[in-house]
Amino acid sequence: MWALRAAVRPGLRLSRVGRGRSAPRVAAPSCPARALAAVGRRSPGNLEGPWGGGRGLRADGGRSRTGDDEEEPEDADENAEEELLRGEPLLPAGTQRVCLVHPDVKWGPGKPQMTRAEWQVAEATALVHTLDGWSVVQTMVVSTKTPDRKLIFGKGNFEHLTEKIRGSPDITCVFLNVERMAAPTKKELEAAWGVEVFDRFTVVLHIFRCNARTKEARLQVALAEIPLHRSNLKRDVAHLYRGVGSRYIMGSGESFMQLQQRLLREKEAKIRKALDRLRKKRHLLRRQRTRREFPMISVVGYTNCGKTTLIKALTGDAAIQPRDQLFATLDVTAHAGTLPSRMTVLYVDTIGFLSQLPHGLIESFSATLEDVAHSDLILHVRDISHPEAELQKCSVLSTLRGLQLPAPLLDSMVEVHNKVDLVPGYSPTEPNVVPVSALRGHGLQELKAELDAAVLKATGRQILTLRVRLAGAQLSWLYKEATVQEVDVIPEDGAADVRVIISNSAYGKFRKLFPG
Repeated sequence: MWALRAAVRPGLRLSRVGRGRSAPRVAAPSCPARALAAVGRRSPGNLEGPWGGGRGLRADGGRSRTGDDEEEPEDADENAEEELLRGEPLLPAGTQRVCLVHPDVKWGPGKPQMTRAEWQVAEATALVHTLDGWSVVQTMVVSTKTPDRKLIFGKGNFEHLTEKIRGSPDITCVFLNVERMAAPTKKELEAAWGVEVFDRFTVVLHIFRCNARTKEARLQVALAEIPLHRSNLKRDVAHLYRGVGSRYIMGSGESFMQLQQRLLREKEAKIRKALDRLRKKRHLLRRQRTRREFPMISVVGYTNCGKTTLIKALTGDAAIQPRDQLFATLDVTAHAGTLPSRMTVLYVDTIGFLSQLPHGLIESFSATLEDVAHSDLILHVRDISHPEAELQKCSVLSTLRGLQLPAPLLDSMVEVHNKVDLVPGYSPTEPNVVPVSALRGHGLQELKAELDAAVLKATGRQILTLRVRLAGAQLSWLYKEATVQEVDVIPEDGAADVRVIISNSAYGKFRKLFPG
């Protein structure tokens, strides 16, 4: 709502030659200055090192332009943003045979597990299968009471795991289904198991990067990658300087580690600045929509619940191409549709939610979810055919509450149960729920009628019959600023009774422009 090369250390890529054999080491450069240059060459577009500093930064940290307050041309900003988006893959391409290891945390009394292990394993398997050429060849659910320890598992379980993984030559990597691994944990596990180990954060982030289409989504992914680079920095620098005497850049008084940390901070600042520029453009578009007074319906739901398919069915937009995979939608898009009342609304497709979505991703994509807070209505789509539909609902509602949305917006939310064609004889037991099959077209008219009533209530629009003169501009104004439902012409009076749906602000303008 995520034979294998090493865990993609930017600028220090290590290639696995064969399973069970250590990767070839990169020879340490003979001096710090050459070390800096060597690492910089390995990262395309970043002169300063693997974590970049963006355009305009020299190796000594100075800026190539004078005056920090000087306004940069827009095309220069575009080029700088493109440089920020350059980076090496987080995961290797090609066929990978994955051993999925799920730590089944046994909580103490009074601390029940929030989700069942079976669901978490199924979700992790779906994440792996989202990756092209990746497949799960073994699944191990291992109990642990020490998830916060360095090796996560107890001594006996860890030894058993190690024996099974090392004894399975078909395994090329391990997906450890935890949110984040500390760098020391990753190092120890890879040394013990002889294969690369990835956590949920890295897998989900890689899927995000693959599915990001717009510049904003790509920048948000780049921002979410910063903590990953930061956690890997110490180990990479230690490896680079193994056997090297001085750790300082000649004449700068700054160590290589300090330099890389500073460049990483500056890159993060540049990404946030670029996102702020795009956020301002988003606000401008939102104001334009507000001026035209199109009601906005944010469509939310657990990833792969069928949001995009439902929007396509409601709007008839043939250009929308849903994909049957997790996180197919990362870029917020708006699609116009017409309700039975003839009112035009905008359906906003949002990023899918996920249980235990890494916090760094939630923070990075918070700007994307701003559109939900500014919508008139929320449409919560649920995959009712999923065996853990109730747990998915709890995860979505928890995420929405975390966004601190207005209480009236949450209270007016419309819930739709999708994919009822996969559940023969399905009938919802909950009140105020609309069952549909977006793929088969079942229940769409009932849903549109429900949305009609909900939008009218949420926006405070009125249904009025207004007497207008046919010779004036009143009728054309109403067609432009309101939703005209019916026109009853009275020829002898040169007038017409017009039934409209109109907002309070538009009705006030109408009375001001056409008094009497």
